[in-house]
Amino acid sequence: MTRAPDFDLDADEIVTAAVEIFEESGLDAVSMRSVSARLGVSPVPLYSRIGNKEALVGAIADRLLVDLAPPSAADEPWDRYAVRWTRELRSRLRRARDSRLILSPGREAYVEASRPLVEAMRADGMAADAAVQACRLLMWATVGFGAVESGAEPPRRGRRRSRPGGDPGGVDAAEADTLFDIHIRYILEGIARDAGAERTGSSDATTGENP
Repeated sequence: MTRAPDFDLDADEIVTAAVEIFEESGLDAVSMRSVSARLGVSPVPLYSRIGNKEALVGAIADRLLVDLAPPSAADEPWDRYAVRWTRELRSRLRRARDSRLILSPGREAYVEASRPLVEAMRADGMAADAAVQACRLLMWATVGFGAVESGAEPPRRGRRRSRPGGDPGGVDAAEADTLFDIHIRYILEGIARDAGAERTGSSDATTGENP
């Protein structure tokens, strides 16, 4: 059933329909025509309320990342908060197919989501540019892990694994969780090491070069 052309279509309703299509079938299935078909309207009002497909894709990213940053606890060390922050980002990315194609770390939604993490790092004495750099490293590491994880194969039956991720035949969901925590821990240890070195002036932590 098609709605009347002058139906007062809400932008949030359009984005909700687009997100549903995206999560069900991936980015290639999202178009003004597919969204309008789901809503039972002509594509015309979508252009007037959302813009073009690029704007629609941006709105999907914003919706998936809204309120991403978990609330920080009082006196919580920045690295513990970073673990919770990256886990939440990974959880949001896992909801969506083709997430690496639309959730570019350059999007404004990512910038807003990263502010609490940067503030937590700054509160612990990290320089402003170092905090932004560290947040970007964590963000890219999480997005990259999610991109690889989405194509990972489960392990073959009967293979004995000495450690999570040690089977060349694949990984299961529990192993992927463990690998992600190890992945983020290694990055956090490097960030903390460089931040400490910068405070003592023993290296250039911004560029990674020795004096």
